[in-house]
Amino acid sequence: MISTSARLLRLVSLLSTRSSWTNSELAERLYVTERTVRRDIANLRELGYAIDSDPGPWGGYRLSGGSSRLPPLSLDDEEALAVAVALREAALSGVLGTDQAALSALLKLQSLLPAHIADRLAELDAAFVHTPRSDERLVSPGVLLELATACRQGEHVRLSYRDRQDRATVRDIDPHRLVRTGHRWYLVALDVARGQWHTFRADRVTDAQPTGQSADLVDPPDAVLLVSHMLTSGYPLYATVRVPVPLNQALLLIPRNLGTHATLVTVGGSTPDELATYLLGLATPLHVLTPVSVRTALHTRIQTLLNANDPDAPGN
Repeated sequence: MISTSARLLRLVSLLSTRSSWTNSELAERLYVTERTVRRDIANLRELGYAIDSDPGPWGGYRLSGGSSRLPPLSLDDEEALAVAVALREAALSGVLGTDQAALSALLKLQSLLPAHIADRLAELDAAFVHTPRSDERLVSPGVLLELATACRQGEHVRLSYRDRQDRATVRDIDPHRLVRTGHRWYLVALDVARGQWHTFRADRVTDAQPTGQSADLVDPPDAVLLVSHMLTSGYPLYATVRVPVPLNQALLLIPRNLGTHATLVTVGGSTPDELATYLLGLATPLHVLTPVSVRTALHTRIQTLLNANDPDAPGN
């Protein structure tokens, strides 16, 4: 006879494969009595599983979505591998946004994977080839997970890093958060030697060695805001634009790596004409407050389009 815990996992697996099971069907599959099935159902409910039941000899048990909290999840080998691969892809692609929820979930799952499944995941990593964008450097999944672990555990890290001039440096840091924006991951951390908060591109990290010492994070900054300010501080020209839409819609129109958001939107670019082209592409009503050069470029671009499409103009 299998152990109670193994039987409970088997029972959850059975309940998830069909819309309803009778007591006798479950007892037959589990090689136990119907009384044992009823007791196991009660134990699962205490663990947080929402299991509905219908009375009578032809009634049955079924899983429902009414749990007040997330119960334990039973996965077979193929399902566990599929979830791990999906989480890794979500983390590397940033499809879930700028936070590190996918990385956090992957860390939890990897710590529970049996050795043979972890080996298969490593084999898939070795077989996959990623085609980067022309301006994109590959970030090592292993390094990314090391950084996420350090952030989660609040552990001091010795970081091997290549700076903008591609010079190799070693930094002692207290990691705070990983932020995904655009097509890159950034680590927000306290540079211990300088006593300053910095952003580090994850694809420039060559090694991250935890020291076993606790990070000393006093009044950490808003990680997303810090990365946003860093990304928008290098443009030679800025335009302040009033966009008559709610903030959440403005964030969809103009990502954080191109502008900072408040009541007004400040957008960075190289030239007035480049900014005018970008603002026209937003396809939304807007008012350029400053500078005049961007407002003039926008007006010129619109007037050119109007003239080219004037039905009364010669040649149209």
